[in-house]
Amino acid sequence: MVRMGPDVPLLNEYKQEFFWKRFPQTILGGPRLKLGYCAPPYVYVNQAVLFLTPWLFGGIGTLLCQLQLLQELHAAVLAGMLMFGAAAGVQALALYAARRNGTVERLGALNVGALVDEEEVEFTHCVGPETLRFIAPGKRFGLNVVLHTVLAGLLCGFGTWYVFLGRLTTLYGGIGASLVVFVLSWVTLCIAEYSLIVNTATETATFHAQDTYEITPLTRPLYIFIFIAVDLAHRFSGSVPELQLASQVLHVLFLFLPLLWALGLLPPLDALLLWGMEQALVFGLGGSPMSTNLRLLLMFGASVAVAVCNYFIPSTLGVVIFSISTGFLLSLDLSQVGTVCKGPRPGFQDRGFGRGVSPPPPGSFGWNLGCRELFFYLSLLLVAVAEAGLLHHFLGSADSYSLVTGPQAVVSYLLVVLFCLCWALREIQGAYIFGGVFLNPLYPKGMSSVQKFKQRSKGLYTAAAIRRVLIYLVSPFAMVAFLSMDKSLQLLHRVSLSVGFTRAFRVVWQSSEDALLQMVVVVLVRLTAGSYMVQGWENLGTGLQLLLVGLVIDRLTQFLAKLKFTLTVLVTSWTEKKQRRQSAGTLLAINASLCPLLLAVVTLSALLSAPLLPLFTLPIFLVGFPRPQRSWPGPVGTACPCTDSIFYQQMSGSLASAMRMAFARGSLGSLAPGSHFLGRFQDRMVWIMILERGYGYCTVNIKGLELQETSCHTVEARRVDEVFEAAFERPERLGFTQGFNLHWGNALTPCAALAVRVYSDARNVLSGIIDSHDNLRKLQEDFLKVLVWLLLRYCVQRHKGFMWMSEEGSGIGGRKSQSSQLAHTTCKQPPEAVIVESNVSSLRFRQDSSSLTSFGDWSDEDDLFGPQPARRTVALVTAEVQPGQTVLQTGASLPGSVEMDSLFENMALSALQPLQPLGLGIGMPAVDKGRSTEVFRDSPTSAPPLNFSCPQSEAFNLPTGWRTAPLLPSRLLQLRPLFPEDWFRFTLGRCGPAVQSETSEDMSKALKEDEALKELHAQVALSCLVSLGAESAFTSPSYVYRLYCGDVPWTEGLEWLSSSKELYQLSLQAFRFSFKLLFDQASLGPMESLEELFNTLEEYERDWYIGLVTEKGWHDSVLQEKPFLFSLGHDLAMGTYTGRVLSLQEQLVQVGRLNAEGVRGQWANLSWELLYATNDDEERYSIQAHPFMLRNLTVQAADPPLGYPIYSSAPLHFPCL
Repeated sequence: MVRMGPDVPLLNEYKQEFFWKRFPQTILGGPRLKLGYCAPPYVYVNQAVLFLTPWLFGGIGTLLCQLQLLQELHAAVLAGMLMFGAAAGVQALALYAARRNGTVERLGALNVGALVDEEEVEFTHCVGPETLRFIAPGKRFGLNVVLHTVLAGLLCGFGTWYVFLGRLTTLYGGIGASLVVFVLSWVTLCIAEYSLIVNTATETATFHAQDTYEITPLTRPLYIFIFIAVDLAHRFSGSVPELQLASQVLHVLFLFLPLLWALGLLPPLDALLLWGMEQALVFGLGGSPMSTNLRLLLMFGASVAVAVCNYFIPSTLGVVIFSISTGFLLSLDLSQVGTVCKGPRPGFQDRGFGRGVSPPPPGSFGWNLGCRELFFYLSLLLVAVAEAGLLHHFLGSADSYSLVTGPQAVVSYLLVVLFCLCWALREIQGAYIFGGVFLNPLYPKGMSSVQKFKQRSKGLYTAAAIRRVLIYLVSPFAMVAFLSMDKSLQLLHRVSLSVGFTRAFRVVWQSSEDALLQMVVVVLVRLTAGSYMVQGWENLGTGLQLLLVGLVIDRLTQFLAKLKFTLTVLVTSWTEKKQRRQSAGTLLAINASLCPLLLAVVTLSALLSAPLLPLFTLPIFLVGFPRPQRSWPGPVGTACPCTDSIFYQQMSGSLASAMRMAFARGSLGSLAPGSHFLGRFQDRMVWIMILERGYGYCTVNIKGLELQETSCHTVEARRVDEVFEAAFERPERLGFTQGFNLHWGNALTPCAALAVRVYSDARNVLSGIIDSHDNLRKLQEDFLKVLVWLLLRYCVQRHKGFMWMSEEGSGIGGRKSQSSQLAHTTCKQPPEAVIVESNVSSLRFRQDSSSLTSFGDWSDEDDLFGPQPARRTVALVTAEVQPGQTVLQTGASLPGSVEMDSLFENMALSALQPLQPLGLGIGMPAVDKGRSTEVFRDSPTSAPPLNFSCPQSEAFNLPTGWRTAPLLPSRLLQLRPLFPEDWFRFTLGRCGPAVQSETSEDMSKALKEDEALKELHAQVALSCLVSLGAESAFTSPSYVYRLYCGDVPWTEGLEWLSSSKELYQLSLQAFRFSFKLLFDQASLGPMESLEELFNTLEEYERDWYIGLVTEKGWHDSVLQEKPFLFSLGHDLAMGTYTGRVLSLQEQLVQVGRLNAEGVRGQWANLSWELLYATNDDEERYSIQAHPFMLRNLTVQAADPPLGYPIYSSAPLHFPCL
């Protein structure tokens, strides 16, 4: 974020102009009357004529009916036929215009609206192709042309019948009111017809980003057909007072449909269908919101089938047994059915936690549907069926509802006691009690150690275990007993009672805690009313009573959450300085004066279960259109991944296991689908949403928010830390007043701290370590020791049959540093690349040598004192090769230098005199003609055979090509004292038994004294040392960093080293291990013995990944939960080198509950802003930091493309028993 504060614009000037062109179009259903440029009058006249055409045809039918020339039905058919012909004509003209202008595929309605509003059309004629295409763009699919045309005729015909003056006069008894309704009703019909057949307006109620299948034009006609259907039911049902009243009210409401469409209160078809199925499934059939649309559709169909079967089963005992059986089965996690007794579920590992994450413990109950789980579920089902059948058979025909002496008395009181116990045991599990108002004195505080935290929580764990037994085992059977003995079961063969008891027996298992609360409310109402029970309430029956109580509790809970969100927006718009805009006082005054209207908006939003939309997140509240609890239409699991996503992917498995226990204990409070939680650990933010809930399982979606914090992100993250610190990290409170939650108004309420296996990230500046000359000299010694150890380990693994895999090794890789990122992309030489030939040997100057390509990175535009930009493409210089000539292939030269091939394009480079004094020889090989032939002559192309003195030495022999380095023997002899002979013998003694079938002291001694073996390893190790340019010592920190990154500058033996992939990787790994060894010794002190060094290297190999963050091995090691990871980095801005250490350990992740209605409201505003107002400005007000609403974090957590979480899991199903 570039700027923050209240002065950030809501909409910039460009977007404001765009919005005020689009909004009138939305109100009128499609006509574009404000274009932003001059247009001929006939453009507006044509749109007006098309807009009023349905009214004209309807008026003709109405006039003929009023003159009694036609009956109402015939007049309506005439109007419909005329409209059908007009619609067909419009579509034919649109097709003609499209063909004249060329075939242009129409995009979704949303994009078309945006494009048409932006483009400027040159009109030539009132019926020209460009005019026709502008007014009526046409349909994308041929099927929609036919369908929409037919619907236009039907809509006009039924609409004419709906608003006949005679019909309106009958309803309202006066011609004056009828005329007003008649005129305004035709405005509504014209708006719907225009959007259906001429041009579709962009709707404020937008669910999908693109209208791929042209569903939006059907939205407005659908709602009109709903109104017409009620009127038709009233016409043909006779004089039903309820239908007459409904028809009168709907005819008046029909006039306000354009306003409702403009405000976005009525949902589009797809959102309406999903929302309707979800509400019916949850409150009518006792189910739960589903994690996917397909699961919702299947579960809704199965639940409806159960209710229908219950209605037709003749025996009440059969209804009870069938309801309990199907309710129990449908409340289970049916996604596990396909994995009976087959180990971990594929969906759990592949779709949920990602590759490499360790599966749940094999002894954990419920993760997989195995034999134990099947036996447990079958036992529960049999016991429940037997209990219900026996109780209903012997006690279900009692004649009294009395809860004092009747058969339900004991069970009723038991339910009340169970509810009180379960509520109290759940309350003490969290950090706060009584709705987050007071701190829980029993919850551990200030615990930095996981073990200490667990020890202090043992008492809470015991209480949680008791609660789990009560909730999942005792309560369901008590509720089944209560329902089985209910007298209203005798009147079951009524639709309302059948649906009510189907839901009641289902919700007992689907959501035992909610069902227990609902039954306790029903019991308390009966106990309170006594013999004065209202007759209407009593006639409903227990099933419908439970349904209504559940609906009321849900809507009341939503109302309170929305009211808290409303107060937060109102109060913080003034109290928070950075949120106080110039209009804040005016808006507060308006809300205060219109307080009843504000409460009505909140109430309507709660009744519809729709989000309360704060426009631009200001205290301007609207009712958003109803939508499913998931809020987004796309599949769960979409994200904007980056390199940091793997950390969330790794921790998701352990976090799910920890949340499983927290859900079972009740630490996170009531688990309703649609609840949101926020987890915090170091710089990581985890967003958790509950998607689905059933008996013994829960389905969640885990999202990871970005680690690279913006300024807005930092402000809200700091407030999150303060809220969690007040709940978890402060010492024990003293005094009563300090027991209050000082952050109660915040959207986040801390719940619990969970022990999760996560990576702790530590970064250290290496100043004083990497730039110390003593350390650089020590690095050379350590490198040889580590390389010797790796060579011997390589021989042992080869003897055992293991292949050297570069991607599985610790730190093998090969990402180039910044000076050679370009070379990495051009590692394959093109056919025209030049190779240096010699009559004795060949030496190839690699394209990816940083000493060559790094010159191509220079430019006059480079900032010599700041961070370097991304490397640009380098055009390699090639020259024509003549026989016997040597040609050097280079990149672009240094600034100010001259390209040699441009001056001497007909000469070989070998004929030129050396230009070292000019600085062109920096990093390039200086060819010494007097020594080159000697080098190649003394370095044979085939190594002589070795004569080992010990037969076991053959196991430690190295490949022949590894001892053919093109180096002078005298040069290696000079470096011979650097070879660590003692360390070689010690390591050989430790590795020898691994390759010997029979171990003996004499054989081990003979192996150590084999001079040929020692000289072999010395030659290879020293050759690698020279090839890496460490012949004297590692010269500078930048040189060390380049070597660590695999960016080896050109040396005399580099071509030989790189020709052997395995040896090159061993050398690179040895250098990285030696640097890590240097880092540890600088921090912890030097190694005291060879044994300690050997154990340390084994630990590196076993428990560490030492490499670079961008390597695939780093990614895989995180997912495989390698205990430790180390990488070396370079901060270009600060000019420092940093060491990064990741350590896997169990840490406390603090989790809090978010105000779900606040999240839904902000997401609804985000959808409106981006999809309708197209307000995608990165500095807009509605995305700025808000410490109370956590506005920036909430926007990040939205599903793409509107949000940008860097990780999002597929729906994760895990047990809660």
